Amino acid sequence: MKTLAFSNGDRFHAIGLGTWKATGDELKNALTDAIEAGYRHIDTAAVYGNEEEIGEVLAQLFQEGKLTREDLFITSKLWNDSHHPESVLPALEDSLKKLQLDYLDLYLIHWPVAFKKGIGFPQAPDEYVPLEQLPIKDTWKSMEIAKKEGLTKHIGVSNFSVKKLEDLMAHAQDKPEMNQVEMHPLLQQPKLVEYCKENDIHLTAYSPLGSGDRTDAMKADDEPKLFEIPELRAIADKHQVHPASVLVNWHLTRDIAVIPKSTTQRNIVSNFKSSEIELDASDLSKISELDRNYRFITGKFFEMPGSGYSNIYDE
Repeated sequence: MKTLAFSNGDRFHAIGLGTWKATGDELKNALTDAIEAGYRHIDTAAVYGNEEEIGEVLAQLFQEGKLTREDLFITSKLWNDSHHPESVLPALEDSLKKLQLDYLDLYLIHWPVAFKKGIGFPQAPDEYVPLEQLPIKDTWKSMEIAKKEGLTKHIGVSNFSVKKLEDLMAHAQDKPEMNQVEMHPLLQQPKLVEYCKENDIHLTAYSPLGSGDRTDAMKADDEPKLFEIPELRAIADKHQVHPASVLVNWHLTRDIAVIPKSTTQRNIVSNFKSSEIELDASDLSKISELDRNYRFITGKFFEMPGSGYSNIYDE
């Protein structure tokens, strides 16, 4: 398995297991299957509501001696209602308690969007807190404290544009070490990739397969299906694999981590084995031509009139 390294030498698998929308026994079984398949990089978040299930599975695996805490790379994320500086450490500690862990490997600010404390998802504009009132730099100071206190080994962000990264870097003592963003051949984000590589910020790609299991309310009527793109299907046929394997492997060719989500054992194993494909220059050239800045996760759900938020991705 390809690994990527932080500046301090800590390494992590480039392919991880995404867990958004997975809960209950379905998640527990998927996580167990993933560990058995070789996964050691697990991604979750407070808002996913599944940290407790993940913690139960990990505790059982540790108890059985099947792996140690040091074998794993665990990421979780700060939800939008805990951006207030005094709320960051308690939120992280709550995640650790649910995960039954002493530390995280990576903790991320989930979105550059702030809610009032206790708001799961705003129903009115006054339940938001504009960034002018609660700047990311203030939240970040508490993230830095969390790292210094050993609650997390690394800190970063998610869904941040180049502009937002630049704003944060101007005030950070410890720069963000990761930016987790939507990324796939229809959304290649070359400027963001270039900026992050120049500044030693890793990228993790979420929704790499198009997030087809989102609710219908989150989908556009005419949104594309990545598995059905002719160029990707042709490349997959050439390598005798499913298009999902091409989509996962493509990120590895860019030195970008990727967290495909599945709860089906066959797909979990197949996604992990995607690292074994060798895409050639012709394949990569064809994929590069597919970019059209298309987002499945538009961020429009935060753009309520009067909330103080618009154009989340600065595009």
